[in-house]
Amino acid sequence: MFPETITTDRLRLERLCHETVNVFEYHAFCSRQEPAIEEVTEYLPWGPHETVKETRDYIDELESEWEAGTRAEYVIRPKEGASGAGETVGAGGLLVDWETRTGRPAIWLRKAFWGNGYAGERAEAMLKLAFDRLGLELVAVPVEDGNDRSRRAVETYVEAHGGDYDGLVRNATVPARRSHHRSPPLHRHGSAVPRDSGRRVAGHGPVDAGRKEDE
Repeated sequence: MFPETITTDRLRLERLCHETVNVFEYHAFCSRQEPAIEEVTEYLPWGPHETVKETRDYIDELESEWEAGTRAEYVIRPKEGASGAGETVGAGGLLVDWETRTGRPAIWLRKAFWGNGYAGERAEAMLKLAFDRLGLELVAVPVEDGNDRSRRAVETYVEAHGGDYDGLVRNATVPARRSHHRSPPLHRHGSAVPRDSGRRVAGHGPVDAGRKEDE
């Protein structure tokens, strides 16, 4: 259902699983070993991982969600010539609600790689995955109130793809799934891109959402 690998102009997104990441290295990125991890996770639904087991359990859960068809999560690595080439700079993916045929993209990036436009490039890839490969009807993008940096980025790519800002949802709740999840945010800004909205893939070249390792 989900492609194992997605490539864009500057990025290679590979399924996040035990075969593609070393659990000890990934734990270092998600824990207090990573510089500025508190700032990185301030508006995320999870806080810094405390143990390697916590990271291993998280990857196990991602694998289960992948097999169930409810979430595609990818490790993000820039291609040769891009900033951070070959390094793991973060992860992103798409959560899928098949009942409403809605996708919800998610991403986190290590602070050292902020400002390169990688979040927007990944967003374009997730829109293409949602609409062209999975046939979803809507991509909804919630942003916690106060997260102005992400909100500006979301508004830019939502507008570029024909979407709209839906407003502020107060007292929004999201069920916590793991022990390291924070309490759900109280207020969220909502934006959405509907299918066939006149969207366009802009700014970063072609997106291949079906390319396999040996192609």
